[in-house]
Amino acid sequence: MTELKSLQNHFLIAMPSMEDPYFSRSLTYICEHNADGAMGIVVNQPSTMNLKQLLEQTDKDAIVADDRKEQIILAGGPVSQERGFVLHTNEGKWASSLALSDEIMVTTSKDILTAIGNKSGPQSAVIALGYAGWTAGQLEAEMQHNAWLTIEADPEILFHTPIHKRWQAAVNKLGIDVWQLAPESGRA
Repeated sequence: MTELKSLQNHFLIAMPSMEDPYFSRSLTYICEHNADGAMGIVVNQPSTMNLKQLLEQTDKDAIVADDRKEQIILAGGPVSQERGFVLHTNEGKWASSLALSDEIMVTTSKDILTAIGNKSGPQSAVIALGYAGWTAGQLEAEMQHNAWLTIEADPEILFHTPIHKRWQAAVNKLGIDVWQLAPESGRA
């Protein structure tokens, strides 16, 4: 039996042939991957909510800077869409944070939302509602069926590339023409 290689701090790039409408052309940041399964946040699917609207639901007394009000909240995945996740640069102390790499953390406590709104939060942050989850072996099976490509996560793509360009930016880092790849893998 081969040892599982963790995909934590990697991007999952949906293949062009992905038929699931939620994950079509999605880019997912993997927060956790082990023998029990995987958990990630889709980082290129906008929700219908902005930061001002989210803070109105979570902290009515929060003061939101004008240039932060319209920050897009992402649809992070189909699981637990009422739960929030903030991927951010590795700075600050929040009630519930976990370092995922030297450069990226995830925080699930709402104290960071108020800080982001009033510009006392981390330099760069992506806010999402919901997550994508895979049971033990499910992600590996999907990868064997050519549903996903992987690449080490790039903070530049995650934090500084416009949402609608993230999938293509990750594909470009692969250095291949993804449109030339066959949707099915060969077997010898």
